[in-house]
Amino acid sequence: MSSTCYDLGVIRSELRPFIVSLGHEPVMSDYSDILYDPRSHTHDSCIKEVPNCDIVVLIIGSRFGGTGIPSVLKGFDFDALRSLSSKADVLEHKDKLSITQLEILKAAEQSIPVYAFVDEKVFHDHHVYEKNKGKPEVIDAIEFPSIQKKETAKYIFEFINFLTHRAHNNSITPFSRLDDIKENLLGQWSQLFQRLLSENRNRSIESRRYMDFSERLDDLKAVIMASIATPNLRDTARGAIQFRHLLTFLSSLHTSNLKELLLSDYSWDDLLKKFEIREIKEIDSEDGRMMRPDLFLIRNDGTFYRCRYSLSVIEDIRIDWSNFVQIDKDSRAAIVDASLEDRDTRRHRAVLHVNKDFEEYIERKYPQDKLDLDENS
Repeated sequence: MSSTCYDLGVIRSELRPFIVSLGHEPVMSDYSDILYDPRSHTHDSCIKEVPNCDIVVLIIGSRFGGTGIPSVLKGFDFDALRSLSSKADVLEHKDKLSITQLEILKAAEQSIPVYAFVDEKVFHDHHVYEKNKGKPEVIDAIEFPSIQKKETAKYIFEFINFLTHRAHNNSITPFSRLDDIKENLLGQWSQLFQRLLSENRNRSIESRRYMDFSERLDDLKAVIMASIATPNLRDTARGAIQFRHLLTFLSSLHTSNLKELLLSDYSWDDLLKKFEIREIKEIDSEDGRMMRPDLFLIRNDGTFYRCRYSLSVIEDIRIDWSNFVQIDKDSRAAIVDASLEDRDTRRHRAVLHVNKDFEEYIERKYPQDKLDLDENS
């Protein structure tokens, strides 16, 4: 728990049993939870304790607190800290940083989550400061009622700016009573626990999928190795792995003579015509609604495939086809047989056929005045 002690002693003493009641171990300087190594300064001891914590609770009140000793500053990468926030003016005055601020900067360096709370009176005065800080004569004349010492106001308010303009972990919560902090921590930590459980569950699912895929890939390699009786067995097995995206893509397209086409010597453009694909079109929206453009393979009959690949991946597949047709027919046939027998090729489709008219579908899904059609695709 990072804060000044004298003005926030009551809040700190009340939060301690609250944190303990949740099953956590608070680390607080005023309760001898920090090792004050007799061989170093107490400020150094406070900073060294931060990396041992999993979460930091910051409370900002009316006092600035003691300024960190110069030797402590050597343990910080201030260039890296500046990159964390778009408003890092407070770091230009390193010699003015308080020990509480340095504790939070160390937490930021270590990517330790910070739950920040600021007295609502200080928060209100911060808004006044922000509105007038471009007018030095006005700022110099303002007495901020919430700040104990006028000369420290700038450093407190600029530190709030640093926190709220970080790229992540930038929330800061005003409070007027102790229960505001308790309720916020209880809700946030409960939601964090739920999020971690969910992510752990998803990782377990993905891990099982990865293991399943690895096993199937090993099976595919074994099938290829066993089915190709040629002197260049190892090279052909490597080729099967190299062209698996190509074969997965083409096997997803509807045709009655798939194997015949895969063993043909057609050019890429002619091959797509044999699969009855007349056009490949990429669509993006100008308003940025989509994370990436949608790719469509339009068939001769007006229906279409939705493709999960980008145009750049399709170009890579085209190059793979040019290389694939250079392999001798026997090796290609063995690779195709092994690939078509593999269950993953059939289960994880690269494209999905939509039995609807493409033009009608596009008119309904995308406002025409917001489309960016790549007509040269």
